[in-house]
Amino acid sequence: MRRLLRAVVLLGVLGGCANTPPVVGEPAPTLDDPKAEAAYMAVLDRYSDRKEIYDGFDTRIFAGATLQTPAFRDARVRRRALFQSLPPAKVEALLAEEQAEAAKFHEFFMGVHVNDSRYEDFANRNSIWRLALVTPAGEVTPVEIRRIGRSDLNVRAYYPYTSLFWVGYRVRFPRTFAEGQPVIPEGTDQVMLRVASSLGNAELKVKAH
Repeated sequence: MRRLLRAVVLLGVLGGCANTPPVVGEPAPTLDDPKAEAAYMAVLDRYSDRKEIYDGFDTRIFAGATLQTPAFRDARVRRRALFQSLPPAKVEALLAEEQAEAAKFHEFFMGVHVNDSRYEDFANRNSIWRLALVTPAGEVTPVEIRRIGRSDLNVRAYYPYTSLFWVGYRVRFPRTFAEGQPVIPEGTDQVMLRVASSLGNAELKVKAH
């Protein structure tokens, strides 16, 4: 299977598709309503980015990340509501929970495909990786990195840039610096999630609002 995955990556690079991660397994679930599906994808694209780290033709890591802005949280909850046929009261409760979380942290969903499992240690205290949220005001490191686990069809319903052998993480950053200034100043257009180690550096840039 590993040889197959490497072959897929190599073909993508040689074919000029270096920005396309390997897609393995069933397609991600989609909504029956094409307009609703397109609307969600537009919001997802606004707050997501994907990058790769290579060693020649050998892939070190594919990474994708989505900033959990209030607008994205709203879109994700409403997508869930359509998939699960949730009653309005449940939807409103979920929206309230999500907005409360948004007020506490700047949070990313991060999905990674690491060719060598030894380097898939983002949540470990002594990880080789350093994550940072970089904004016009400076940079901060996470207050929490939690491994969600392998990307299943439910995860891929919301983050379709992941696939079968990807792993999801929740990465939370403070909303303010120690001095009290906002990490993302008002009017900021774009922020960056930096994923860096001795293996390479990936800079994922997304809209801030």
